[in-house]
Amino acid sequence: MKNFRRIWRYISGYNSAITGYFVCSMLSVVFSLISIGMLIPVLNVLFKDEALKPLKPNPGFIDRVGHLVNEWLLAGGDKVRTLAIICGIVVLFTVLKNVFLYLSYYILIPVRHSVIRKLRNQIFEKLLSLPIGYFTEERKGDLISRMTNDVNEIQISVVSFLEVFIREPLNVTLTLAVMIYISPQLSLFLLIFLPLSGLIVGRVGSRLRRAARGISGQMADITSVLDETLSGMRVVKAFNAEKSQYLRFLKLNNENYRLRNVSARLGELASPLSETLGIAVVAIILWFGGRLVIRHETMLTAELFITYIVMFTQIINPVKNLISAINQVNKGSASLERMEEVLAVNNTVKEAPDALPVKAFNDAIELRHVRFAYGDKVILDDINLRIEKGKTIALVGSSGAGKSTLADLIPRFHDVSSGEILIDGINIKKLKLDELRRLIGVVSQEPILFNDTLYNNITLGTGGATEVQVKDAARIAHADKFISAKPDGYKTFAGDRGARLSGGERQRITIARAVLKNPPIMILDEATSSLDTESERIVQQAINNLMQDRTSIVIAHRLSTVQNADEIIVLDKGRIVERGRHDTLLAQGGIYSKLVAMQQVK
Repeated sequence: MKNFRRIWRYISGYNSAITGYFVCSMLSVVFSLISIGMLIPVLNVLFKDEALKPLKPNPGFIDRVGHLVNEWLLAGGDKVRTLAIICGIVVLFTVLKNVFLYLSYYILIPVRHSVIRKLRNQIFEKLLSLPIGYFTEERKGDLISRMTNDVNEIQISVVSFLEVFIREPLNVTLTLAVMIYISPQLSLFLLIFLPLSGLIVGRVGSRLRRAARGISGQMADITSVLDETLSGMRVVKAFNAEKSQYLRFLKLNNENYRLRNVSARLGELASPLSETLGIAVVAIILWFGGRLVIRHETMLTAELFITYIVMFTQIINPVKNLISAINQVNKGSASLERMEEVLAVNNTVKEAPDALPVKAFNDAIELRHVRFAYGDKVILDDINLRIEKGKTIALVGSSGAGKSTLADLIPRFHDVSSGEILIDGINIKKLKLDELRRLIGVVSQEPILFNDTLYNNITLGTGGATEVQVKDAARIAHADKFISAKPDGYKTFAGDRGARLSGGERQRITIARAVLKNPPIMILDEATSSLDTESERIVQQAINNLMQDRTSIVIAHRLSTVQNADEIIVLDKGRIVERGRHDTLLAQGGIYSKLVAMQQVK
C-alpha cells in the first residue's frame, strides 16, 4: 500500500482528467456487461419452445428487464429475426464499449506523460540547486542512471497504476456486483479466492521489488563505468587498460544479467499463476453451481448460471492485469525511491527568505575567522582576509592546501562551517544568491564547454547580449581570430566537452564568457596551468585584459604569473602562514621563497 501511495502523490494533481478517465472506463465496463447480459435472452428465447411467461410476484430488477427484453424480442415470433436483433445489439454495445475505452486512453495519455515530465523537471531543478560538494561525493553515472533508467521504470509503473488500478478494479467491482446479485452462494467462493490470490501475489511482488532495486543500482554502476571509460579513452589506450576496463564492465554486466533474470522470472510468474488460480475457481463453480442447478436446489436457472460463468471468465483478465500491475508498481516504486533520495537531499546552500538584493560591489570582500570542513576533515581553519576593491590577491601553496576551496566559498559554492564572509560589510548568506553570483566571474583550470555553438558557449547565462558584444568579448579574450577562421565561425559546435578545440582555444572561450558577463570580481583558478608555453602566453594576455579594473583572486601553481599581485597569500594545511608582496615574501625565506626556488622564478 505504501508503494501505491507513493505513486499516487505524483498523479493526484490531475483530478479532472482522472475523473474523465473513470467515467469513460465505467461506461466501457457497463456496455461490456450489457453485451454479456444478452446471453440470457438468447439462451432463453432460442433454446426454449415455451411461450413468454408472466412475471412472478415481487419480481427483481433482472426479472423485470429480462421480461421486457423477451417480450420485445418475441414480438414478431420469428427466432431468426430475434437472433439478428440480438447480434446487432451485441455489436452496438461492443462498439460503444470500445469507443469509451479509447476515450479513456485518450484522456490518460497526457496525464502519464505529464507526470514523467514533471518528475524529470523536479530532479533536474534539484540537481541544479545542490551545492558543488554534493557532486564530489556522488557518482555522475549514478545520477545519470536515475534520470534515465529509473525514470523509464517509473513511467511504466505510472502507466500501469493509471490504466489498471482505476479501470480494472472498476471492471472487477461492477462485474462482481452483478454476479453477487445473480447468485450470492456462488460468489462466496470468490470472496475466499481473492484474498488468497492477493497473499500469494504479494509475496512474489515483494521479491520483485528487491530485485528491481538491485537492478537500478547495477545500472548506475554500469553507467558510471561507461562514462568514465569514454571520458578517459586516451588514458585507457595509453596504458593498455582495455582488458581491465572490459573485465570491470563484464563483472557488473553479468550481475545485472543475473538480477534481470530473477526479476523477469518473478514477473512472468504472476500471469500464469493468476490464470491457474482463476481456472481452478471456475472448475469449482462449475461443479458446485451445476450440481445446484441439476438438483433444482437453487432459484438459479440454467441461462443465468451460464451467464454467471461467462461473467466470471471476464474478470480473470482484469485480475491478471491487476497482479501484473502490482508487480510493475513494486518495480517502479524501487526506482521512485532512488529518485526521491535525490529530491530529499538537504541543500546546505540556501537563500534566506528575506535575502537582500545586491547590485554592485563597492568596497571589499572580507573573510573573518572562516573555517570549513568536510565531515571531520578540516580544509580551512581560522582564515582572516580582506580583499579591497580593484586589488589582485594571489593564493599559493602546495596541492591540498585549500586554495580552491577558499575561492569557492566566496560565490557560495559551499558555505562556511563557521566564521563569516562579507561583501561590503554584509554577510553573503544574507544576499540573494543569483545576484551575488552575478557579481563574480570564474575561469577554472579545466575549461568547461557544452556541445553547442561557440556563440552560445560565450553567451552562457548572460542573456540579451548582442552579436557585437559577443565579438568584442572574444577579441578581448584573443578568441575572435581563431573563431572567425573556422568555416562556420561562431556557429561552430564545440563538440562534447569542447573536444573539437585545443586546450588554449577552450580556455579563451571561457575567458570570453567571463568578459561578456563583465563581473566586478574575478576568480581565476590556475587558468593556464594545463597549457603549453605558446597557449599560456596567449591565454595570459587574455587574462591580463580580463583583470583590468576588476577585483581578482588568482590561484596559481606557476608563481611567475602572480609576482605583480597586490598581496600574495600563502596557504599550508588550510591555514594562512605567510602574506605580503612578492619581494617581501622572498626576503623572509619562508615557504613562498622555497616554492619560488623550486620553480626557479627570478
